[in-house]
Amino acid sequence: MKNKRPNATNKNKTFRETEYIVKEDIELLPFLLQTLNNQSRNSVKSILTRGQVSVDGKVITKHNHPLTSGTKISIQGNQSAMKERALIGLEIIHEDEDILVVEKEAGMLSMATDNGQEVTVYSQLRHYVRQSNPQDRVFIVHRLDRDTSGVMLFAKNEKTKQYLQENWKNVVIERMYTALVEGEVKKEKGTITSWLTESKTFKIHSCPFDNGGKKAVTHYKKIRSNRNYSLLEVNLETGRKNQIRVHMEEIGHPIVGDKKYGASSNPLKRLGLHATSLIFVHPTTKKRMKFTSKVPKKFIKATKAQ
Repeated sequence: MKNKRPNATNKNKTFRETEYIVKEDIELLPFLLQTLNNQSRNSVKSILTRGQVSVDGKVITKHNHPLTSGTKISIQGNQSAMKERALIGLEIIHEDEDILVVEKEAGMLSMATDNGQEVTVYSQLRHYVRQSNPQDRVFIVHRLDRDTSGVMLFAKNEKTKQYLQENWKNVVIERMYTALVEGEVKKEKGTITSWLTESKTFKIHSCPFDNGGKKAVTHYKKIRSNRNYSLLEVNLETGRKNQIRVHMEEIGHPIVGDKKYGASSNPLKRLGLHATSLIFVHPTTKKRMKFTSKVPKKFIKATKAQ
């Protein structure tokens, strides 16, 4: 069995993530024992238990996880694993020289408010990249509301940030959310188009005709529903502030937990909105990349048949 040498893009980092390609069908632990043959069995098992091993981009800890030929295995060095464990309310799901893709929990701010004292996704990632090099930086490309969970994209240099922001409509192929809304949505799918304006109290208002506001287009499809709640797959054609929240209120089915935009219930004890999928063209490699985050179980449970 021949192993792929460490990925060249990682060779200058002070921590290392080494990649291997599986050449034959085998279970994960035996593969690691063969590959890391300079380490003891207990050391290899510890690497697996600590979550330092990813199989095709997903962290796996099961010893008997089956591998097939062509599968990509990534093993984080101890320093990298320690850095990631220090993160609160988010998990890094992809990192390269130009971008960071993370999965954010509900309740975590994307970036600081005016007082600037609260821990945010941005402040943690800024500290994270500086542990490798004090000169490294991170740039926010798009935001999620505090109580929205799911996939977020960050740039690791100014050139990438500028490119992503200037070419966002062409770079991003899909931004898909899952929304748990109040009531039983009757239509199987639909499109909402309106013009959004923001009031002095920072609330977004929707108008069905062009009133000088920003045009917003939201597509939705019903996944499942019961008498009380519906689970929707929502795709953004435009990315305006609070767009999904405003549009769900507009069709009479506000997002659960969203008191600001008409909700009367809060069964999740959070906002029922999750950024499930982000598909985009990598700014440097030009490869199509897709990152997904599982729909929270509470969303699915709320829409079980009654």
